[in-house]
Amino acid sequence: MVTNVTNFSRSGLYDWMAQRVTAVVLAAYFIFLLGYLLLNPDLDYTQWSALFSTSWMRIFSLLALVALAIHAWVGMWTISTDYLTNMAIGRWATAVRFLFQAACGIVMFALFVWGVQILWGF
Repeated sequence: MVTNVTNFSRSGLYDWMAQRVTAVVLAAYFIFLLGYLLLNPDLDYTQWSALFSTSWMRIFSLLALVALAIHAWVGMWTISTDYLTNMAIGRWATAVRFLFQAACGIVMFALFVWGVQILWGF
């Protein structure tokens, strides 16, 4: 049986809600960017830079980045606990699952930090 030690939240219901809420945030961000691109067909670097230099857009982008990290973590955790089992890969399943989750966590953290650096210019 898989325990919730490395899970993002406390139960399956919280994971389910996290996936739905973050999906809505990501959809809103995508729709906004798509609308902005469609309404500005002759978009140049100056306009794009001006959009992302405003505080509200940086905060919206940061919210989308946090939502992406949460959404990805819950998804990868679910995949690892569903498919990296003793039945699927044998007695090393716990170690493989831990290494997979650790690698996912490290990559997601690095990409999140990189995204913050890009957004806020650190």
